[in-house]
Formats: sequence, structure tokens, C-alpha cells
Amino acid sequence: MDSDGTQDARGTHANPVPRARSGMPPMPSQAPGVPPLPDGSAFLTWLRTPRPDAAPGVWRFGHKARAHEEREQIPARQLVSGAVIAFLVGWLIWSLLWNGYLGGWWLLPLYVMIPDSWTDPHSFGRVIISYAWYLMIALAIMITVGRLGRWGEVWRRFGPPAWRQAAPAHEPPPAPEQDPAEWSQLRAVGAVDAAERLAAEARAGLMRDVDHARIARAWQGVRSGRFSLATFTRAVLQEGAAACVHPSGERDLPARLARHDLLTGQVRLGTTADDARNPYAYRGAGLGLGPELLGTSLLAVGPAGSGKTGTVVRPIAESLCLHALAGRAAVVVVGAAGAGLGPADAYDVVVQIGNPESVYDLDLYGGTTDPDEAAAVLAEALVGDLAEPHQGGDTRRSTTVLAQLLGPFRAVHGRFPSVPELRQLLDGAPRPMAALRKGLEDSGQESLLRELDARERQMGNPGDVGGILADRVALLDRPAFATFFQSAGSDSSGQSRPFSLKALDHPVRVRIDLPQRGHADASRILARLVLAQFTASVAVREDRSLFACLVVDDATGVVTPEAVRGVQRLRSGNAGVVLTLRTLDDVPRPLRGPLLGAIGCRMALSGLTPWDGQDFAEVWGKEWIEARDVTDRQIIAETPAGKALHAVRRVITGKAPTARAVTVRQVERERWSASELAHGVPPGHAVLSLTTVTGEHAPPLLVDLRG
Repeated sequence: MDSDGTQDARGTHANPVPRARSGMPPMPSQAPGVPPLPDGSAFLTWLRTPRPDAAPGVWRFGHKARAHEEREQIPARQLVSGAVIAFLVGWLIWSLLWNGYLGGWWLLPLYVMIPDSWTDPHSFGRVIISYAWYLMIALAIMITVGRLGRWGEVWRRFGPPAWRQAAPAHEPPPAPEQDPAEWSQLRAVGAVDAAERLAAEARAGLMRDVDHARIARAWQGVRSGRFSLATFTRAVLQEGAAACVHPSGERDLPARLARHDLLTGQVRLGTTADDARNPYAYRGAGLGLGPELLGTSLLAVGPAGSGKTGTVVRPIAESLCLHALAGRAAVVVVGAAGAGLGPADAYDVVVQIGNPESVYDLDLYGGTTDPDEAAAVLAEALVGDLAEPHQGGDTRRSTTVLAQLLGPFRAVHGRFPSVPELRQLLDGAPRPMAALRKGLEDSGQESLLRELDARERQMGNPGDVGGILADRVALLDRPAFATFFQSAGSDSSGQSRPFSLKALDHPVRVRIDLPQRGHADASRILARLVLAQFTASVAVREDRSLFACLVVDDATGVVTPEAVRGVQRLRSGNAGVVLTLRTLDDVPRPLRGPLLGAIGCRMALSGLTPWDGQDFAEVWGKEWIEARDVTDRQIIAETPAGKALHAVRRVITGKAPTARAVTVRQVERERWSASELAHGVPPGHAVLSLTTVTGEHAPPLLVDLRG
């Protein structure tokens, strides 16, 4: 112990065994278990990566454009043999010149240039000029035969340039006014403090891609006049990168399975195959989908196990959830329970129909208070699959029947009927009908009494659709659904939290799990109900700058005439749907053409049947291609020398001498035939055509969904 009370490092705590100082471990720079300080270099690199404009569907992050047409490449055998032959020809010419077999004419310029004082063959000047002239002639011969033999292409394809991989280019940092991390648009309007705060958090690693997209979306609201600049600046100065956060408080998803680029809004689904059937500019490029493509809707058709859910639906749903966190989109994902559509933590609302532990319920009437609107949506869900492909089928009559009951019931009770009550009314049960009539008489609702009288007169008639509606409602009136489908005000317990698609005005993330096992027919009704409510809700949204998308995993029985017409109207409302089918046989034959015509992005996965491939081949049409017909004609020698030469050639090659004739012509051929779609698409691949909301098209592309 020292005099000042401190303990010597060599005291009682020292190891009694002598220890070399060089063997001691270095002192740690920070306490154990503490994570390293955040670094924003990765985020800044991502933010500053160039994203050039590209064709529809090209993954723009770090994309390097290719030529529109492929350069004609000479086969390696022909290229190497031509280079060797050119070298031998040059060597032969030089040998003939050097040995004087071609005369001395090529030395005349040399004799003219040499002065008379250098006539001595051993003079130094004469030797220098002579060998310089020889070198110039040799170089001229070598350059000539090198161009004829394509030595430069041989060097590029087989020399050191082809051995070493291209080193990544380190681009200099952009200028401050062009650096997206400096928020120059904020500085331009005087919000310098807010721009400095955001730039500092980006450099410190406290900002993520979702934060950048969310704040950029809020800034768009300031520019459009929805928010004030002072409010935006105050929020940024107080919260930094966490400003303008999503109502859920989340700034990212719990996990990501796909690659996303929120700066362009794309999600990468795979890589365009390096196949001759793909345009050269697309080959090897990544495939990315964004709202500009999903706004025209997407249809993916493929058998079970072809990868529809894992490689198409899940990445798209994940991307839309990220857009919702950034305040850009509202998404509703519909699928079977346990289909792998993402964890529950990735959504704001999870409706598990048939599960008693579900926190949320589905509003059967879509949150509307208009009986006619509720009747139209409910009729589409119940009997939309029975309607004829033309206007005025069973859906219109079913709408009238439901409106004759929903209007009077709401006038009496102030709400719409529950499923058991609606079933009793459609069956014409005497007690509910009498109670409803008495309520209308007491309130003096004469017009609604006439509606009820008309419904009672139609009951029992041969053309009455009330029985069909009652049978369909009975599929929802099951013990497993006893606590579900409660509209606002119909749940007396107060435990129900019905979700309505009227919430699409907000950046909400919704997942609806359908009870597929044992309730397949009810699941189809519910899927049609969600689609009908979605198309009706997006048409009356106030804020259409928010992209709305409905993702339906397995749309069997969902496509109806009214659904096709609704999909056609979505593009103008900044909305779209993503539908998957096992086969086009799940769609009525008269609706297949209109469905494929209404959808802008069409995907045929591997394992497609030939009759499904025929529908895709028809909608993709034909194109003009250049066809080459090659004809080999045997050469007949007429002279003895020619016959001898042909005999030697036949001995060497084993084939008779022939002359090849090539005929080039323009022919019209299907882009992808039904046979190619059924048998020529490898496993894990798909053929996809794209259309943007502005009308740009991409031809059918063979895409590797695993890349």
C-alpha cells in the first residue's frame, strides 16, 4: 500500500508468477457488452447510390443501362483461328519481303531518304534509318493483319482484361446542393436548422430508409399545403429522424425477407433471365415492382407450389407495409390463416375470422350508413359469382331484395341487422317481419312500409332470390362465426372492434385471415365482400395521393363481372389489386378475357397448363421477328484439280464440300406460345408482362424469382 492509500499494481492483486508485458491483452476501448457506436456510412451509401431512369420493371438501385440491341459476337473458335491465320499471313508477307522474293520496291523510299554522305553501309546514320524503316514496315503489316484478324477483340475476350474483375468505381461525394442527405429542398425555403438536424442524424446512423421516405412524404404534404412549414420544422427539430412517425409508433418492420428501395418505391422480386427471348436491355437486370406498376393491378397464375405466396405475395405485402409506415400507402392483405403473409407485428389490424381470440372484427356492411350502398356490396359478396357476365344479372335483383330489408331495419333499430337477424328476414320469419312492420307503423315510415310490402309479396314467387340469399347468409351464420360480423352499434357487449375499409384514407396495414378449413364457401364470400368493399371505398376517398392496394392470396371464386368492372376503375383512384390463382379455370370462361384485359401486370408461373397458357398467349399477342433459313448445297467439282481438292477436304472433314445459303425474312410469331409457357418455363421462374399507370409497357419477360 502506498502512502496515499492507493494500491500498487504489483501488490496483492498481482499475479505472483512473473508475466511478460508483451503478452498482456490490450486494454478494451469500451465496456464489455456495449454495442459499437452507430455509423451512418451504410445508410449514406444507400442514399447516394445512383438510380437512373430505366424501363418499366427494372430494379433501378445501382442499375447500369445496357445497349438496346446485342452486339453480334463472333464464335471463339472462329475468332481465334482467324487471329492465328492473320498472324501467319503477316509473317509470310514479312518473310517474302525480307528475303527479296517480292523484289526491292519497298526499299526505294529508304534509298531516297538516305543522303549521299551515308552511302557507306557501315555508317551509323545509315544503320539507324534502315532499321527504323524496317520497323515501320513491320508495324504497318502487323497493324493491317491485326485489324483483319480482330486481335483487339481476342485481347479483350481472352487476355488480362478478361481475367481481372472490374474494380468497383468509387464515385466522389456529390456536391452539397446535389446530396440527398443534405436536404437541399429544406434549405431552399429557409428551414436550415431542420435540414442540419436531419443531415446530422443521417451521418450518425440514426436514420433509416423508412425515416427518410416518411419525412420526404411529410415534406410533400408541406409543399401541397396540407401542413404548414412551421409545424413540420418544429416536429423535425424536436424528434429528428423520428418526426412524423406512423400512428402505430413503428419505424420499421420486425423483419424483412425481400430487398426494398424506398427511394424509388420498388421491391425486388428476382432477376430477368439472360435468355434470348428477353429484350437485350433487360437481360441480367433486377426485376422491381412499385406503386407505378401495382397501380394497374397484378394477376399471378400458377399451380400450388410454384411460389406465388413466398416469392410474389409476401414481398409485395412487405413492401406495401413499408410504404404504409412511410405514410405513402394503405394495404389490405387477405389470405388463409397460416399462409405466411407476414407476422402479426407487421400489421396494425389483424382480423382472424373464426378465431375467438381475434381482437378485430370485419364490418359486414363496410362502415356505410346508406342502405342501398350496403345492399349493393353485400349482394356482390353473397351471389356475385352467380351473376351473368353481362349487366343486370342476379346481383341487381339481389341488391333490391336486400335494400328492401336493410332500409326498414335501420330506420327502426338505428343499425343494420346482424347475420342471424338478416337470415331470419330473408327467410321471411313471421315474428321478425311483424316486429319490423310494427316499428315502421309506430314511426310513420310510409315509404319504408311500401318497401317491406313489396318484399312480402315477392316471397315464395318462383323468381324470388331471397331463398338463395338466405342460403348464402346461412354459410356465415355458423357457431364459429357467432362473435363476428358485428356492424357499428350491433354489438351490445362492447367487446367487438369492427374494422371497416373506410379506413383506407389513412396509412393502415391490415391482414385478414380467412377460415379455409371447413368453411371454404364462407371464405369465398368473405373474399368477395372485402374486394367489393375495397373497390367501393377507394372510389370515394378524399386523399387519393395515398396509394391503396388489396392483396388477395388465392382469388378462387372472387372474380365476378362487377369485380372486373371495379378493377378497371381502380387505376384512376390511385389503387390496385394483387390477385393469385392456381389456374384460370377458377374464373368463368366469359370473364377470362375481360380480367386479363383489365389487369396491367400479368404473371404466368412455371407449371402452367397449356389451356391457361393459351389465354396468356392470346393477350400477349404476336411480334415481328427476323427468321433465318439456312440451306446447305453440295458443290460439284468439274475439273480434275477441283475433284482432287474436294477429295482431300472430304478426307479431312469427313463431309462432302457444301455451300451454305442463308435466307432472311420477317415473320410474325407469338411472343410466348402456349406450349412454351407450359413446358419451357424452368422451375422457380415466371413470365411477366408489365404496364405502368402512365401507359408504358414491358414485353413478357422470363424472370428468375429465386435470384
